Amino acid sequence: MQLTHIAIWTNELERSKDFYVKYFGGKSNEKYVNPKKGFASYFVTFEGGASLEIMQRTDITEEKNGGYIGLAHFAFSVGTKENVDGMIEQLRRDEYTIIGEPRTTGDGFYEGAFLDPDGNHIEVIA
Repeated sequence: MQLTHIAIWTNELERSKDFYVKYFGGKSNEKYVNPKKGFASYFVTFEGGASLEIMQRTDITEEKNGGYIGLAHFAFSVGTKENVDGMIEQLRRDEYTIIGEPRTTGDGFYEGAFLDPDGNHIEVIA
């Protein structure tokens, strides 16, 4: 079996799509819109085939801060420790919130963590 995609809600569909295309080299499909349901989405696909389904719906607008039951984080492999360091520094320069400085974790990954434009916890790992 293979994980094909993870879906996340956003209040700013274009901003979220552009973020994952810019920083992670994702390729976006054309926007899907269902006006009857007030729904729109993009699939942004990454090297290796996994995708993020970035979704917006007119009746789902509440944002959550802090930990909650559900999606905790997801991670992108950027290949090397140097790439992890570089990505974290680029995100810092672009004024994203860094929530974990690059380090080797107890499970053996070299990783840094940050919040995407919607506050989702994202890790970059080597």
